[in-house]
Amino acid sequence: MFRKAAAPTVSNGSYLQGQANGKLSSMDRGQPGQEGKVVLKKKVTLLRGISIIIGTIIGAGIFISPKGILKNTGSVGMSLTVWTVCGILSLFGALCYAELGTCIKKSGGHYTYILEAFGPLPAFVRVWVELLIIRPAATAVISLAFGRYILEPFFMQCEIPELAIKLITAVGITLVMVLNSTSVSWSARIQMFLTFCKLVAILIIIVPGVIQLIKGETQHFKNAFAGNDASVMGLPLAFYSGMYAYSGWFYLNFVTEEVENPEKNIPLAICISMIIVTVGYVLTNVAYFTTISAGELLLSKAVAVTFAERLMGNFSLAVPVFVALSCFGSMNGGVFAVSRMFFVASREGHLPEILSMIHVRKHTPLPAVIVLHPLTMIMLFNGDLYSLLNFLSFARWLFIGLVVAGLIYLRYKRPDMPRPFKVPLFIPALFSFTCLFMVALSLYSDPVNTGIGFAITLTGIPAYYLFIVWDNKPKWFRKLLGK
Repeated sequence: MFRKAAAPTVSNGSYLQGQANGKLSSMDRGQPGQEGKVVLKKKVTLLRGISIIIGTIIGAGIFISPKGILKNTGSVGMSLTVWTVCGILSLFGALCYAELGTCIKKSGGHYTYILEAFGPLPAFVRVWVELLIIRPAATAVISLAFGRYILEPFFMQCEIPELAIKLITAVGITLVMVLNSTSVSWSARIQMFLTFCKLVAILIIIVPGVIQLIKGETQHFKNAFAGNDASVMGLPLAFYSGMYAYSGWFYLNFVTEEVENPEKNIPLAICISMIIVTVGYVLTNVAYFTTISAGELLLSKAVAVTFAERLMGNFSLAVPVFVALSCFGSMNGGVFAVSRMFFVASREGHLPEILSMIHVRKHTPLPAVIVLHPLTMIMLFNGDLYSLLNFLSFARWLFIGLVVAGLIYLRYKRPDMPRPFKVPLFIPALFSFTCLFMVALSLYSDPVNTGIGFAITLTGIPAYYLFIVWDNKPKWFRKLLGK
């Protein structure tokens, strides 16, 4: 049923030469496409790449609650400024990943780039935290939003039972896993359809908002920067919320080996996607303020629903459906991309070997997809998901900042590396500083939750020495790891 994956296509002078503990000789297995090898096929076109990025970035947040930024900025004008600046900063980060994706032609995203720049220990810690906590918890949270909003039209007059939400959520998670296990092509096609639905949903908000502006409904923009003064701690927290809303621009780099003509399509897909998302996010927030005041927005549980109820009457019933489809697209895109990180980490010996196996006929990394299912179900039915995400949200930006700092390091460490796409040096410098500043600020502003997340992340260090470096493992232990 499964066949071991062929080796990746890797940039010249790659780290992986198998000369020390934790460094496996994956480079010696030949290149993808060798006769008799089963590999992941290049089925991600430019359009599919754009749909992966847009479809994963745009989740439930822009439709449900953009009030986090408004709360921490204190005014309409400053909140719109933060949305714009966060979009530009995210574009800078995306451009850095575009350079990395065109010079290191391996799937795996953050894990691969940290491995190339800084070696196996930080790369293992990254994939360890992602597999055990971050991805299952993140998938469960966005899936719960899917379950709640898909049931919303059926429970208009009463509260939705929590058990019903979790059951329909479990069905949605299972459907996403089956889809990604069955066919890369169908997963990509459905992602394109769901991305189209997301953009339609945003247009449903933007167009009436523009009409309101034409009618002169600008009262909420008068003295736009007046209001509660943002605190010194509030502005950085607003940026943190904004960067989280834009996160997802890095997911195409998780599937680099499956992208057609990556030197051209990765930078194009990233630039086009980020421009569309930034313009869409800013205009959507402008549209909200044509109808809803700042105070009303802060009180609303679902801003898009409140907006639609005021302007669209019965048509507002369609908004929860579009939000549910948006959440499903984020679930699908996230599982599609992150399963490739586990696939690559297994191929390099940092996860059990079975996760690097490919289905002979379907050409999907089926075990790397399936491993997420039980972990996500455990997260769904047990534990405080939002606390887990709060604990570990800093870890995402810590490692993203480390990746972009690694780009600068590789410029000096390996200046002869082919770079078909190259960004000015100030872009990675500014972006990595921003990420690391946000991480340092979170340690100061929320030391308890961040400290717990930091402690969970540090568990990857003893795990690395136990599972990877320790050579004299008992036979039963090695068998458990698939070695």
